[in-house]
Amino acid sequence: MRILSIHADRMWYRATKKTKMAEQITEKEDCMEECVVLFCCVEKLDEKNPAHVIESAKQSVLVRLEKLKVDRVLIYPYAHLTSTLGSPAVSLEILTGLEKALKDEGITVKRAPFGWYKQFEIRGKGHPLADLSMTICPYEGTECDFTCPYCHHPFKEADAEHVCPGAAVCGQMQEGKAGKIP
Repeated sequence: MRILSIHADRMWYRATKKTKMAEQITEKEDCMEECVVLFCCVEKLDEKNPAHVIESAKQSVLVRLEKLKVDRVLIYPYAHLTSTLGSPAVSLEILTGLEKALKDEGITVKRAPFGWYKQFEIRGKGHPLADLSMTICPYEGTECDFTCPYCHHPFKEADAEHVCPGAAVCGQMQEGKAGKIP
């Protein structure tokens, strides 16, 4: 899972158009003030262990909120942080799971609708800790085996063919069978 976290004075969005995977919504427009906005993108490998991804993301977000002294979060589905998107069903499962997990910790949480095109406006605070990107590894433990030199995704060696469209090239490079990455 990839998260771009922005400490914001205000975040506003309006759902403008459904995609074929859009969830049903009752409100098309919402905003939150004095919050941390989490632009979230679920990746293909997150499908291996959604519960672990939710728990790891929750812990990472709680650490961030503690540093910023903030207890308000707006989760904003944002598919543009990866080239290896997870399935819509698992993505929604993880995003709603993160929403519930943070609420269970006493955090005020709003979530923008999944599967919709949206207009948005954000006013970031602009201090040194205001912006942070996070990569949540879907594996147990703290480290993945590798970061692919081709696409820069963390992964375990056994999953190489599922992560990277250039996995064959990466594998050949690791074994010394190929030259430069195209």
